[in-house]
Amino acid sequence: MELFSLQGKKALITGGTHGLGMAMAEGLAKAGAELIITGTTPSKMEEALNYYQDKGYKTTGYLFDVTDEVAAEENVAKIESVHGGVDILVNNAGIIKRMLAIDMPVEDFRKVIDVDLVGAFIMSKFVAKGMIARRSGKIINICSMMSELGRTNVSAYAAAKGGLKMLTRNLATEWAPYNIQVNGIGPGYFATSQTAPIRVDGNPFNEFIISRTPAGRWGDPEDLAGAAVFLSSKASDFVNGQIIYVDGGILATIGKPSNE
Repeated sequence: MELFSLQGKKALITGGTHGLGMAMAEGLAKAGAELIITGTTPSKMEEALNYYQDKGYKTTGYLFDVTDEVAAEENVAKIESVHGGVDILVNNAGIIKRMLAIDMPVEDFRKVIDVDLVGAFIMSKFVAKGMIARRSGKIINICSMMSELGRTNVSAYAAAKGGLKMLTRNLATEWAPYNIQVNGIGPGYFATSQTAPIRVDGNPFNEFIISRTPAGRWGDPEDLAGAAVFLSSKASDFVNGQIIYVDGGILATIGKPSNE
């Protein structure tokens, strides 16, 4: 459908070399977008570019750290020059450090905030300059259920993702007059390399998530593609400052689901 078509659009996905970022990038590519991905690890970038290009998706990669303001500004300027502008920005780059708050070094706390929150601000700031000039753009911040809920061992991550939710709403407010929509996607629990350690059979948390999720399973990364395409397309032109939670229904219910 034309309403959801991304033909001729350039999509910049930070952390688009693996996991959820790669799944969303592929969804955008299938809808017609040209991909521009960022990463920090040369080997992962090479593997990702080979994967995308083997699929026939026009893809270019840039290696830089989104928390480095100078590098981000330089690379965004280069991307604008080479690709003729960015129509869609997906702020996906992120890290998590699982540790009790009482034991977490302040340095680690700051690192998570820097990557997951400040990095999204830096990229949005520089990419939005071109969007403002063109009076058009879509920015998608990858939030989390931890934007709404607390959980043991993820204080820094939850603080960052809660902040990202509010950054989304504030940027949406500031940039709406320029026809820029800033929204977020809040993934639930997904089967990725990040969650592999807690998805092993017999792990109590694995069993808890499966039983706690009305859908009865972990999310597949491909489950995020539809929300990413929607928020990148004309179909969402009057959707702004919203977080779409793709969580199998966890936030819609309380306690263990029952068929009774």
